[in-house]
Amino acid sequence: MPDYPENLPRYALLCVGNSMMGDDGAGPRLAELCAEKPLPGWTVVDGGAAPENDIGFLRELCPQHLVIADATDMGLAPGEMRIIAEEDIADMFMMTTHNLPLTFLMQQLREDIPQITFVGIQPDVVAFYYPMSTAVEQAVRRLHQLLPRLETGLGIAPFTVST
Repeated sequence: MPDYPENLPRYALLCVGNSMMGDDGAGPRLAELCAEKPLPGWTVVDGGAAPENDIGFLRELCPQHLVIADATDMGLAPGEMRIIAEEDIADMFMMTTHNLPLTFLMQQLREDIPQITFVGIQPDVVAFYYPMSTAVEQAVRRLHQLLPRLETGLGIAPFTVST
């Protein structure tokens, strides 16, 4: 791996979701946790329900690796996490509360960011004014613990589209 310029952040985390909609608030909750317990070497962006508003900032930031975390309906048990390939995001019917598809966001960022990893967290309940489920809160805390290990692998299984 070539040396990365010291003046640029090595890692960025884009947390996506709506904290007013139960488990869809997984991303914003991860951003809160990162504010409480910062991850050295990481820049954290709470993209909320409109992560496309952060495209310009992330492109200027130009991290070596971007992790996007979002609640994603994958048909798994609540709190299960998977790494989802960009091409699978486009092929899947994914529950989303966002204005633009995440594939659009990733395509816009790919020009300036060499590596992008999408981590989906399976929600239980996504509805206005519901609290976050215990399973999703535990998943968010686990992901926070795993992020410093990004270079050696997060230890999260890839999502496979069943046929």
